[in-house]
Amino acid sequence: MAGLDENTKTPTEIKLHQKSRILELCFEGGERFELTYEFLRVFTPSAEARGHGPGQETLQVGKRDVGIERIEPVGNYAIRPVFSDGHDSGLYSWDLLYNLGAHGEELWQAYVDRLEKEGASRDLSANQAVPSKTHGGCGTR
Repeated sequence: MAGLDENTKTPTEIKLHQKSRILELCFEGGERFELTYEFLRVFTPSAEARGHGPGQETLQVGKRDVGIERIEPVGNYAIRPVFSDGHDSGLYSWDLLYNLGAHGEELWQAYVDRLEKEGASRDLSANQAVPSKTHGGCGTR
């Protein structure tokens, strides 16, 4: 099966904690990770956010309050979270989930640094464009 080999760590338990907005993952060997819904949404593997090659990534902003409505199994190798903002095209394979858990702190810091550099925010309202003032109407010169 694609993405699975003898070295792939497989979750033994996956729990959604709706109140705290945390996805809890337990892996073979006793490793355990807690990933926030925001973190998972920001690091979606979907082509919509990652693009189709290096440099095509779209910075995910305004995801602080995102929820996960449900998770759907994808074969024996991944899950598909359905997020409250309508995003549902990311397939999170076991190896991706493990790597997100194992490297979460570094990934999050790089994300926060990029937000700051680009003047963006984790809050939705802070990222909404303010309409520019224009004079005249359509067809005005």
